[in-house]
Amino acid sequence: MKIGNIELGHEPVFLAPMEDVTDIGFRLLCKRFGASMVYTEFVSAEALIRSVKSTERKLTISDDERPVGIQIYGRDEEAMVEAARIVEEARPDLIDLNFGCPVKKVAGKGAGAGMLQNIPKMLDITRRVVDAVRLPVTVKTRLGWNQEQLIITTLAEQLQDCGIQALTIHGRTRSQMYTGEADWTLIGEVKRNPRIHIPIIGNGDITTAEGARQAFDRYGVDAIMVGRATFGRPWIFKEIRDHLDGNADAHQLTFGEKLDVLEEQLRINVERIDEYRGILHTRRHLAATPIFKGIPDFRQTRIAMLRAETMDELMGILEDCRQKLG
Repeated sequence: MKIGNIELGHEPVFLAPMEDVTDIGFRLLCKRFGASMVYTEFVSAEALIRSVKSTERKLTISDDERPVGIQIYGRDEEAMVEAARIVEEARPDLIDLNFGCPVKKVAGKGAGAGMLQNIPKMLDITRRVVDAVRLPVTVKTRLGWNQEQLIITTLAEQLQDCGIQALTIHGRTRSQMYTGEADWTLIGEVKRNPRIHIPIIGNGDITTAEGARQAFDRYGVDAIMVGRATFGRPWIFKEIRDHLDGNADAHQLTFGEKLDVLEEQLRINVERIDEYRGILHTRRHLAATPIFKGIPDFRQTRIAMLRAETMDELMGILEDCRQKLG
């Protein structure tokens, strides 16, 4: 599969862009474990053109994580065009337009999935960004605003006509947020449309290697994107890749090896950001990782883990967990 001139291999698996999750440390780990492409945290166009430092930091990428995409969101056409030009200077491999984020502070202001209520503006923004940059432009969106407005089959063709080079579809409506089950039926319908010639990437509820296999086999997508199932589990890409490639005898990471990965993530974040924010970036993953299941009375340990304020304190708690389960 290719997006523009980016070669992504057979049945590629992508890391979804997620706020406060896909920082550079986490992306590098996911890439190491087999992610075919990774994305930065999504970037506010308005904040970027105002030179907000915390937003500009999100544009920092490493050659070691390529191919990497930077995703932007916003509701103003001029701001999105200017932001895309700024992003292009950071030299990602592609620019992705976020028309799928459902959270109120984004969609409620008309950006992200809010664009599903203003398709003409969505198409104008897409067309203008495509014309403004040399990099491949892609889009990530949802099935529609709600169950009464499932517009993705028509929208996919309209977006393709704007010049995008791939489309990621999350199998939920905006009104669903992240509740219920993702519906891949319409994703498959878009892929089977003979008028669609760009790659279609399926997203939503891919939590296991078996689920990944099913997504490719049942719905025919060109690639899949994994989101929340990666929290505290960057090695899920290895599990999926091994299964897709038929490597039944591949090494399965032990508890100790997985803990080593989480500790490395902590060190990367502290070194690349600072101790305070590096710990904050890692906490979400420590809270979500499944590897601590089985530790007796883990609740108190988890509380202590999420309250730790220094790297030494947090590493001490993790090492104590190693002793209990190692």
